[in-house]
Amino acid sequence: MQSNKNFVVGIFDDEDVLLDAVEKIRGNGVRIDEVYSPFPVHGLDEALGYRRTRLPIASFMFGITGTILALFTQTWMLGYDWPMDIGGKNHASLPPFIPVTFEFTVLCASFGIVITFLIVSNMKPYSWPRSYDIRSTDDKHVMAIDLAHNKLSKDEIGRLLKDSGASEVNEKNF
Repeated sequence: MQSNKNFVVGIFDDEDVLLDAVEKIRGNGVRIDEVYSPFPVHGLDEALGYRRTRLPIASFMFGITGTILALFTQTWMLGYDWPMDIGGKNHASLPPFIPVTFEFTVLCASFGIVITFLIVSNMKPYSWPRSYDIRSTDDKHVMAIDLAHNKLSKDEIGRLLKDSGASEVNEKNF
């Protein structure tokens, strides 16, 4: 985490006002760093301009990897490495492998997607998250704007937040 980061923080009471403010502020060329809300706000992702996540693709790839590994491992161990004659059946028959393959597919997909999510979200076990305003977990919506990534001054951004319906405008330094 870098130090000496300055943010202008707008606090909103209503999610509809927040959505209108996001569109108005982005329309004026201000880059919004993040919006924090105590509950999901429908349409906020589109208003902030976020692209659709690629985590389902990663999950599918982890699942396919688990399927291939499970089938290869079982076929190799029971068919070639240590074949066992069980009831005169084939050494490497597919039907008995299906339950283990399914379970290993789910295991690889779930572990892989959790690890990928933690890496992509920058959620390290040794760092503390930034808290722009503690009320964002109760009943307020918080919009954080990084001053280093915007051309407008702190006062202009604060005035724009107030005009957009923010109940409070604060400055936060990290």
